[in-house]
Amino acid sequence: MTDKLTPQRRSWNMSRIRSADTKPEIILRSMLHRMGFRFRVHRRGLPGRPDIVLPKYRTVIFVHGCFWHQHPGCIEAVRPKTNTKYWTAKLDGNMKRDTKNFMALRKEGWNVFRFWECEIEKEPIRIAMQISKELRGVTGEPAEYILPTRTALLRAAQSRAGYNKKDR
Repeated sequence: MTDKLTPQRRSWNMSRIRSADTKPEIILRSMLHRMGFRFRVHRRGLPGRPDIVLPKYRTVIFVHGCFWHQHPGCIEAVRPKTNTKYWTAKLDGNMKRDTKNFMALRKEGWNVFRFWECEIEKEPIRIAMQISKELRGVTGEPAEYILPTRTALLRAAQSRAGYNKKDR
């Protein structure tokens, strides 16, 4: 099957794909910040440049896109039917690199979490509570915070990420 978009339009679409500050990342960061966690973003010097680094808890969090990191069983993780040789090498390479980075981080003593974009967009509060339970269970810190609704989170993340701007 051939691409339905012109090469110029495909190029424009691909140029809009972000590697940092994506909507799921912003949602998760917002939740963690509201829960009192302080963190660093995309810290250099760590394998894989994790999306969120919580040095106090020696924990890193990766927010993976379902397509780019091939989320097993996700509808978004379907491989393109055109240029299959390129996409197979690209996506398999991403998955191998993820595994290598996870192992290196664990070897250095970091706790590693991975969350998928589809999970964060569906259940951001559950994921934030899971992280809080894992981290605060270690230190026993008090957990007093007010969590927004899922709709409010999605709306805020969308505006912060600049998805409302019309570049077309």
